[in-house]
Amino acid sequence: MMNNCIGAVPAKSLSSNTGGAGYLLTDDDLYLFNQGRHFRLYEKLGSHPGRLGGVEGTFFAVWAPDAAAVYVMGDFNGWKKRDLPLRPVASSGIWEGFVPGAGVGMHYKYHIVSRMHDYCVDKADPFAFLAETPPLNASVIWDLSYKWNDQDWMKNRDRRNGRDSPMAIYEVHLGSWMRIKEQGERPLSYLELAERLPAYIKDAGFTHVELLPVMEHPFYGSWGYQTTGYFAPTSRYGGPQDLMYLIDCLHRMETGVILDWVPSHFPGDEHGLGFFDGTHLYEHADPRRGIHPDWNSLIFNYGRNEVRCFLISSALFWLDRYHADGIRVDAVASMLYLDYSRKEGQWIPNEYGGREDLEAIGFLRSLNEEIYRNYPQAQTIAEESTAWPMVSRPTYVGGLGFGMKWDMGWMHDTLYYFAMDPVYRKFHHRSLTFRMLYSFHENFVMPLSHDEVVHGKGSLFNKMPGDEWNKFANLRLMFGYMYAQPGKKHLFMGMEFGQAKEWNHEESLEWHLLELHFNKGMRQWVKDLNSVYRREKALHECEFNPRCFEWIDCSDSLQSVLSLIRKGESDEEMILVVLNFTPVPRLGYRVGVPKEGRWIEILNSDALEYGGSGAGNLGAVKADPIPFHGRPSSLVLTLPPLGALFFKLEKIKEPLTET
Repeated sequence: MMNNCIGAVPAKSLSSNTGGAGYLLTDDDLYLFNQGRHFRLYEKLGSHPGRLGGVEGTFFAVWAPDAAAVYVMGDFNGWKKRDLPLRPVASSGIWEGFVPGAGVGMHYKYHIVSRMHDYCVDKADPFAFLAETPPLNASVIWDLSYKWNDQDWMKNRDRRNGRDSPMAIYEVHLGSWMRIKEQGERPLSYLELAERLPAYIKDAGFTHVELLPVMEHPFYGSWGYQTTGYFAPTSRYGGPQDLMYLIDCLHRMETGVILDWVPSHFPGDEHGLGFFDGTHLYEHADPRRGIHPDWNSLIFNYGRNEVRCFLISSALFWLDRYHADGIRVDAVASMLYLDYSRKEGQWIPNEYGGREDLEAIGFLRSLNEEIYRNYPQAQTIAEESTAWPMVSRPTYVGGLGFGMKWDMGWMHDTLYYFAMDPVYRKFHHRSLTFRMLYSFHENFVMPLSHDEVVHGKGSLFNKMPGDEWNKFANLRLMFGYMYAQPGKKHLFMGMEFGQAKEWNHEESLEWHLLELHFNKGMRQWVKDLNSVYRREKALHECEFNPRCFEWIDCSDSLQSVLSLIRKGESDEEMILVVLNFTPVPRLGYRVGVPKEGRWIEILNSDALEYGGSGAGNLGAVKADPIPFHGRPSSLVLTLPPLGALFFKLEKIKEPLTET
């Protein structure tokens, strides 16, 4: 990464301190930036087309406090490295300049000459709104003007995005959701996705889409998790306005948009943030804190005021300019622990001798406070895989302040259980029930994500035991169990129709499978689960409240059956769920219920239309006045093999009376 500089720094580049604010930067901007409290930095730093003295051009500003000189070069000056020097702005560490004739669409970089070592380097703009399509890596001057048409969504999204609203998330990698085979497996562009993805998500009944990181990244195989452009959508699929149009279309199809965002680490590519001005500016200098051992990437210095400004500005940017409805923060556990993936002697304790990264904790709390202060109707979601307490609790009670947290424990227990031959499941019944001991400690999202179907793990479908019929029946049952549990739902693309192959980011999903009976039935099952989940208040209205969940019987391990009640805010809203985790039909199975009446079978995973055997209860069962399971009444049910049943108590219409 060390480059020898050629020639001395010209005197003209060492222009005297301006003694005050710059072109776009006010004294308040500089103060807030250096104090770590400027969270709209993208309005000031980077490249901004404009006028100076009646002349059209572009303002440039970059933070490089240990540079001896900074130059901007690009299409507008024939890429001459030392032709256009920037000037320092007071003692802020920011360099700025105005270049006449530089305009939208022109490529550029900064040539930085460091005061430290004999080092100079060409860097992309950390605040660029657009970058060249990889493997090229120059920044592009851009204007983010766009006329949005999602006013109805934005005005009402608090009721669609709230914790008491249904949230069924469809996770998507844009580059491999669908490809054009006739054009060499070319990924769809943002505009082409806008024609297909919103309609598909709406038809499948999902409420939200979560996009694997759309921020610019040099290595396509990182799926976006090795970010270099924290303010630039990847140009692989089009320009910024094209992505805005996609999000606009999703909103108009009543679909919320959650963006994966990665503040935990960044790649060491020379044009990126690493060793930016000849010093470890964005990252920690000590490799025991600055190098991530799992990904060989760099770790942000969360204790540096300006770095916190950079990261929080990035998160707010996607909410401000791209109308994102939520941010899913990747790899939170790696930020919280100083010894994460490190052996003894490879990490530095905090000032109290502990393993907690106090600076990262402070950053995460500030991040959530700023997001919810500015966008109370948004959601922040933590991918946090440990038992760190109060991740999704407010900062004022000692929490990290996230709105929700991924339930990784549920995911591991569930996949472990379902991979097992059903004959052995009675010995592992606890894997199904253990979650309810902690399920209300956090506001949980139940994730079946891309991480479970890559790197040799196989597809979700092929994790299931047995022949084809049994695999599909198990998968339908697993989704039924998921939707029966309290917590928001999360499925990776392809799972909804039983993709057979492991996900490959270089290939399209296996859309041809939807022509087959079992796959078509699987997609219909997920669609109907989503429909009932959205329609029935008992399944979504108070998912984070223990008052709204009751086991009927969680101890029938011998027959591998679970039964439970889900309730809404009103006790009149009630759903009974009974799940049979073996391929053995259970005839005459009695289940206690809280009320007499006719219980309508609103979902049956074994229905013929889903690819099942057609066993069930003929649409409804009348409760007997026979106490059972501690309830005053009971039902006698036929439990289908590997079946999930959902029942709703029929409401008796009051007879009309004369007035």
